[in-house]
Amino acid sequence: MTSTVLPGHPYIAYRGTDLFIEEVPVAELAQAHGTPLFVYSTAAMQAALAAYQRGFAGRKVQICYAMKANPSLAILQFFARQGCGFDIVSGGELERVLAAGGDPGKVIFSGVGKTRAEMRQALQAGILCFNVESEAELEVLSEVAVSLGAQAPVSIRVNPNVDAKTHPYISTGLKGNKFGIAHERTLATYQRAASLPGIRVLGIDCHIGSQITEATPYLDAADRVLDLIEAIEAAGIPIHHIDFGGGLGINYNGDTPPAADDLWAQLLAKMDARGFGQRQFLIEPGRSLVGNAGLCVTEVLYLKPGEEKNFCIVDAAMNDLPRPAMYQAFHGIVPLQQRDNLAAQVYDVVGPVCESGDWLGRERSLAVQPGDRLAVLSAGAYCMSMASNYNTRGRAAEVLVSGGNAQVIRPRESAADSFQHERLLAAL
Repeated sequence: MTSTVLPGHPYIAYRGTDLFIEEVPVAELAQAHGTPLFVYSTAAMQAALAAYQRGFAGRKVQICYAMKANPSLAILQFFARQGCGFDIVSGGELERVLAAGGDPGKVIFSGVGKTRAEMRQALQAGILCFNVESEAELEVLSEVAVSLGAQAPVSIRVNPNVDAKTHPYISTGLKGNKFGIAHERTLATYQRAASLPGIRVLGIDCHIGSQITEATPYLDAADRVLDLIEAIEAAGIPIHHIDFGGGLGINYNGDTPPAADDLWAQLLAKMDARGFGQRQFLIEPGRSLVGNAGLCVTEVLYLKPGEEKNFCIVDAAMNDLPRPAMYQAFHGIVPLQQRDNLAAQVYDVVGPVCESGDWLGRERSLAVQPGDRLAVLSAGAYCMSMASNYNTRGRAAEVLVSGGNAQVIRPRESAADSFQHERLLAAL
């Protein structure tokens, strides 16, 4: 990895033998704030967002950051200041958006299990739209809206039965997935929505999965959605916006997803050819905005040779960075300071959690010794957002870098922080 361009380049790159994030040596951040430590590049996020903005130049579009990728308040605040809305999947995420200064009028509420309380919360906040995922949800949402003397603005999420060619756990557009309304039930569901007193139909939504690395699944899904729009509008139900979800992948291990502006040029050409190019568009990128902007920095504790494997034991673990344990995911792992005086060996990089699934990387060639620090790359998405306190491990600190400045946006948790809301038994 170290002899090639790293994911996150040019914002994450070596200068000589030292790894930098923008203008800051990563080793200085590790020394100042300890490890495990998450570090994010503002410039990398800005560049990723700019690709979407270029792709949509001259169009009516609202970019809604899918905050489940990374919901840290400072990250949300950054995207809100860029004019982004937010794609949420819980009432708690709505509270985070509001706490970060986000505009509820630019919020889309997705997810298959919205509760009545969450529906009321979102309606009272004045969100832009609910992405409805089932016929049963549509009925309940109408009831809740009527009880408030309101109408709920909705898009119906269509399941187009398109294979996104991604990990099965993050595929969302096939018949066997739990998401959305089946393609063949869509028209009937829109007709029911239009008849309900608490529902106002706004648009149509389609999201087929995450970490998608080719354009074909998007183009196939777009054709199916446009066919449905024609049928729905022929039935007298206008569709005011088209929401194509998100899911564009990033470079973890030499992956080559299309650039956001190239992808949307292809999709918009299809929209234009079919007469839909001037509609309002919504898009919900998450991983592609933050994934390659982040690092997880960790310290080598021990080197443990074995007959079949050598282990590099570090202080970051599956509670900090769960994607390898959950998805067998690959993250590049590189030293903060390259050595030319030490022979590389092949290690499994593992953490201290008491699980055999606690690994960060398999069979990595590293020239390291105890006390060295490593950077786990492409760690800006679905790492801290999925972190836990398993083994009573405090969650890592987070730092946001802009140029030569670094700001702590989440201090490190202590053990006491992790159990501060628990209660001992009362005296018997």
